[in-house]
Amino acid sequence: MPTDEMGVEWMTKKPYVIDAVVGNGKMLASLMKTGRMVRLWWPRVDFPQHVDEILVGLFTPGTGKQVQWTHEGAWTHQQQYVEDTAILVTRANHPDGWEVVGEDIAAVGEEVLVRRYTVTNTGEKRRPVQFFQYSSMPMAEHPHYQTVAFDRRADALVHFRHEYACAIGADRACAGFQAGDARRQAEQGRLGGNDIEMEANGALMWDLGELNPGEGVSLTLYYAFGNGPEAAVSTLAYARDTGADVLREQTVRFWTDYLAQARPVATGRPEWDRLYRRSLIVFKLMSDPDYGSLIAAPEFDEGFTRCGGYAYCWGRDAAYITTAIDRAGYHGMARRFYRWAANAQSADGSWEQRHYLDGRVAPHWGLQIDETGSILWGMWQHYRETGEDAFLIEMWPTIRKGEDFLVGFIDPETGLPLPSRDLWEERNGEHTYSAAAVYGGLNGAAAAARQLGHQAKAQSWGQAAEALQKACDRQLWNPERGSFLRGLKLAVTDKEFVSAQNRGDRVVVETDSKGHPTHRVWEDAVIDISLLGVNVPFELFDIHDKRVQQTAQAVENALGGSPAGGILRYEDDPYIGGNPWILTTLWLALYKIKAGDREGAETLLEWAVHHRTELDLLPEQIDRNTGEAAWVVPLTWSHAMLVLAVLDWMEAGKGNESASLEVVE
Repeated sequence: MPTDEMGVEWMTKKPYVIDAVVGNGKMLASLMKTGRMVRLWWPRVDFPQHVDEILVGLFTPGTGKQVQWTHEGAWTHQQQYVEDTAILVTRANHPDGWEVVGEDIAAVGEEVLVRRYTVTNTGEKRRPVQFFQYSSMPMAEHPHYQTVAFDRRADALVHFRHEYACAIGADRACAGFQAGDARRQAEQGRLGGNDIEMEANGALMWDLGELNPGEGVSLTLYYAFGNGPEAAVSTLAYARDTGADVLREQTVRFWTDYLAQARPVATGRPEWDRLYRRSLIVFKLMSDPDYGSLIAAPEFDEGFTRCGGYAYCWGRDAAYITTAIDRAGYHGMARRFYRWAANAQSADGSWEQRHYLDGRVAPHWGLQIDETGSILWGMWQHYRETGEDAFLIEMWPTIRKGEDFLVGFIDPETGLPLPSRDLWEERNGEHTYSAAAVYGGLNGAAAAARQLGHQAKAQSWGQAAEALQKACDRQLWNPERGSFLRGLKLAVTDKEFVSAQNRGDRVVVETDSKGHPTHRVWEDAVIDISLLGVNVPFELFDIHDKRVQQTAQAVENALGGSPAGGILRYEDDPYIGGNPWILTTLWLALYKIKAGDREGAETLLEWAVHHRTELDLLPEQIDRNTGEAAWVVPLTWSHAMLVLAVLDWMEAGKGNESASLEVVE
């Protein structure tokens, strides 16, 4: 837990697994099932993050009790989205006879989060009640130079640091405030009235009067953001003038119109259809409306305690996500992503492993060549969906630079792409999945070149793709395991290198220009879900190839044994306990649909749908023992695979393609 120079804790311990998200493209917030807000990003959904925690609670004067925060103690909770929107409703009930229903609305097109509350006396006596709001908001997630102040003219609590500010006010005047030392005072049911402090926490109180049994009263809070305190207060004034009803109506209309643009889905299974629509909403929440890029997931491990972070844009994820977005009918969103990708491309024609949403390079572990191949493959998929030559013409300089880089990134010894990070960012080597992605990129670009009349480039890139395919065909099959190898030239530790030598495995030592050695094992025989990439989606080898079928069977046999069901990522996966993943299970489903096993795919698809959260969000992983969400919620890639699988399943049903595959020896 971060501390300041005096050793004082300034942040709560944040949960890794969250329950809900709300957003509008300009902001994104993560909440728990209790309604406790634990993170909020603005003015982009990736950075910066401003919330430690925001709590609400009730105080009943004269009872001698402390404030009853609605997220803890004896409260029970129910939570749901307003149908087909990103508006979140949290219902909290207390045995003392109180009900608090909160509605979180990230007002579309605005810098405002609206939190509407209805407090109802469910007891048997007339009672007074006060409503408390506690906000711990280290703006830009920074431990120093925070300020919280009460603006009397605006009747608002204002958190600010540098250019970031949030003004918190309501649709009625508050009855008390406190800047700094606010949690302790609020819990005692009294606020001291300190109007400014160089701290990150503050509190407000509203007197809701006396309520008869069964009587309810409403209170709307506005969290208004701006570039500095004056701008935030101005945004707050605008929100109050506009009113919560209008902001809510605009937001509902936006989501209704957005989903109306989608390719309709009617599977006959309401859970599938609802999850399909929720996935489309997730795509929008994770996308930046200005840059066109998108994040893998809302950040949840900002201290990098168990991973390297998720609130970045990867070309790997984006290849699947934008293809799903395209196939769902949102061609404009996909086009904006590829325009972003063109701007984010490195000078040498490659794409780095991951980027911030504004296109700048993010912290990473080194070049991951499948990113470059995937983006170029995706550009061709977009063209196949739209048939827009203007898009290919616009992207041609980007395609040319990227393909020339890929053609030059080939190991003359193996004919495979040179060593780089694998798609899981864990290993360095010449990976089969990376080779498949590069092949997909080369093939897609060659097709684009032919379409635009650049015959020389089409021929050159097509020949490079063919040579890569032959190199893979020649070297990557592992008859001992009945599967393709995961790759060649796997970089290993000194200890692993010695063990491989002792086993008699082929090993090599590479020495760089500074004399530093890299120890490599020649063959990586681990079964990995990404081996399906030789056909799905990149078609390095034909679906009828016997080796492709045997590899898929090896994947299912080796990775399908989790007690909770589903498909693991790879053998002996150590990450977060080695759980089945949603996207890996759906990856196998996509293969089965393509291979003609629609019934087998349906079983996998049903497993993924069954393991959605209560709010129809798909996590990255499912706990192998409990069957509960184990890690990131929601993962955009998981939702993309769901959309692709549902659409493929429907199309396969229309074609009645259930015959067994013809095997090509």
